[in-house]
Amino acid sequence: MTMDCNRGFRIVYQYLLLASFLAYAAASDAPADEGTPPVQEKPAAQSQVIINNAGEVKSAPTVTMLTLSQCIDIALRKNPTILAALYSVDVNKSRVGEARSAYYPQVSAQGSYDRLKLGGTNVSPTQGTTTYNEYIGIINLNQTILDFGKTSSSVDISKFNLESASSNLNATEDTLVLSVKQAYYGVLQAQRNLDVAADVIKQYQLHLDQAQGFYEVGTNAKIDVIKAEVDLSNAKLSLINADNTLKIARTTLNNAIGLPYAPEYAIEDNLSFQKYAITLEEALARAFENRSDLKAAVALRRAAEENVSLQRTGYYPVLSGRANYAKTEVDISPYTTSTSWDVGVVLTIPLFSGFLTEHQVGEAKANFYLTKANEESVRLQIVLDIRQAYLNLQAAEASISTAELASKQAKENLDLANGRYAAGVGSPIEVSDAFATYVSAQAAYNGALYNYKIAEASIEKAMGAR
Repeated sequence: MTMDCNRGFRIVYQYLLLASFLAYAAASDAPADEGTPPVQEKPAAQSQVIINNAGEVKSAPTVTMLTLSQCIDIALRKNPTILAALYSVDVNKSRVGEARSAYYPQVSAQGSYDRLKLGGTNVSPTQGTTTYNEYIGIINLNQTILDFGKTSSSVDISKFNLESASSNLNATEDTLVLSVKQAYYGVLQAQRNLDVAADVIKQYQLHLDQAQGFYEVGTNAKIDVIKAEVDLSNAKLSLINADNTLKIARTTLNNAIGLPYAPEYAIEDNLSFQKYAITLEEALARAFENRSDLKAAVALRRAAEENVSLQRTGYYPVLSGRANYAKTEVDISPYTTSTSWDVGVVLTIPLFSGFLTEHQVGEAKANFYLTKANEESVRLQIVLDIRQAYLNLQAAEASISTAELASKQAKENLDLANGRYAAGVGSPIEVSDAFATYVSAQAAYNGALYNYKIAEASIEKAMGAR
């Protein structure tokens, strides 16, 4: 019972959260008008096709519609991979402050209490053994005056690491955006295939009614009726499979946006062909300018280069200043108080550290060459990503016109087959073949549209563009 209640609370929470995002998206999309608040129109709704236990097609109640940009916005706020990358940026911001702390004086305070017993041969017989309390307070101040660039190098390294973490955050966002687009268009493809399957059932039902009518008047044999019944049953099975595919696609989209328990919602159908015009040279130039993983690799290389300078400071002395103030109180008769202070400078000169600095410099150099090679690998990967995405985009564009023509021809062939059968000159096999060709052609056309959208999203991701 407790687990069910917890799950119910999670579902209600996710519903309220999604509703807040919808309200935010509607407010951001609405035009602003000075003096009067913008009027927010009610979001469009979309009817969903569902199947009951008897295999009958029903229409679900209308639900709120989300656009692709709204899904991306939700994902960038709720997906845990983004939150992890954000925390990584915060970690590196704190490390910049940690490195800068060496510029400032270091102040500390100490306090001690001792219970002492005074006695022995030097104590007079009248005095005897004496027990007293001693209180000591000390304030220390240390300030680095000259460290030959050790602090400045540490600050620069932490800044480069922060830049790398920020670039990694952008790269994570780009990857997430691509995942959301893939899931979003996957839902649209599954929805269209489900609509085709539902339409086929209607036509198979009409075909069965025709076959039953022909049989009753004696123009066709019983086998035509049985064949139509089998075709209708197979079509219902295909509809069940298509509905399950759509549910899986929706689950994938919910997971991508970071709301696994999101309430029912519809998405805007923008699975239409719009040519994405760009040349290979333009794509490569934009990728080298915008790719976040390249910026991260460059920042790591610069940090590694600066680390070589940092490790070399181990050969140099460090000049620092110090100041101390101490106060001591003793509650022995007579009560005594003493104070002391000192100010000075300290010069620390490394003489021999067991070749530690030499090995640290060698490690820093090797790490610099490693990051430099990684940067070059990222550049090569960018070229590969752009070329593959560009070729996929061209291939997807070329396939759309062919798939669209095949879809139209399959529809015409189905209409002719249905017309011939209705006129009593066609055969059930001819109709079944026409239905199979129509379903296959429609699925191929939907797949071609999906592939083009994914190719478009992939080349945008490869260029580092949203």
